Amino acid sequence: MQYIELSQSDAIATIRLNRPAKMNAIMREMAGELQQALNKVSENETVRAVILTANGDGFCAGQDLKEAVEYGKDPDAKLSTIVHNTYNPIVKAITGMPKPVIAAVNGTAAGAGANLALACDIVLASSRSKFVQSFTGIALIPDTAGTWMLPRLIGMARAKYLALTAEEISPEYAEQIGMIHSVVDHTHLEEEALKLARKFTSMPTQALALTKKALNQSFENNMNDQLELEAHLQEQAGLTEDFNEGINAFVEKRAPKFGGK
Repeated sequence: MQYIELSQSDAIATIRLNRPAKMNAIMREMAGELQQALNKVSENETVRAVILTANGDGFCAGQDLKEAVEYGKDPDAKLSTIVHNTYNPIVKAITGMPKPVIAAVNGTAAGAGANLALACDIVLASSRSKFVQSFTGIALIPDTAGTWMLPRLIGMARAKYLALTAEEISPEYAEQIGMIHSVVDHTHLEEEALKLARKFTSMPTQALALTKKALNQSFENNMNDQLELEAHLQEQAGLTEDFNEGINAFVEKRAPKFGGK
């Protein structure tokens, strides 16, 4: 792959956006490679935690506008095609990933790049990063699940303000309003992401995946539906090897050694 770097160390997979000269702006080939990397990681049973980050000074500037302009020269072209083929599969791959995905936002995250980070389960942001819903600045609407994520993370009032004004915000403010988990000193960003990923690799991977699934569906269900879902997923969790290990460790008064199965 040319625009995405995929590596694995022990049970941790790291996916890096690798178009630093263009602030990791996404174009068709890059999106295809990212989808491919996410699918590989999802299917790899030896991977128990994923880090999504980027090379260079920026995390992701969103859509490569030069490519969009060229695409728009076709009279039959529709922007919905880019959204359907480029961004929607990426969001679905991250949110449906059966293991935790940590975003390590190393610099500016704009437009689709900001929402790519927000699609991850936990967002750590460098002290040098910035977030901006830049869509209305070019007369577009937030995509890459931005209109779904923002209201759920920060409430409708703040979501509307950021989406409508395209105002750039600091990582400190993003943490304050609950849009991200925490701000990390730039020099320690990857270290902190790896520390969290290592924690996840020692935990019951199946239970983490089922917990993630339950939380993601909670906004769509009423309470009765969610109770039924919890019962269903709890049944699945109870069939795992890690559940038996957790019970045995509790009875034997020792720390559990989860294998992720």
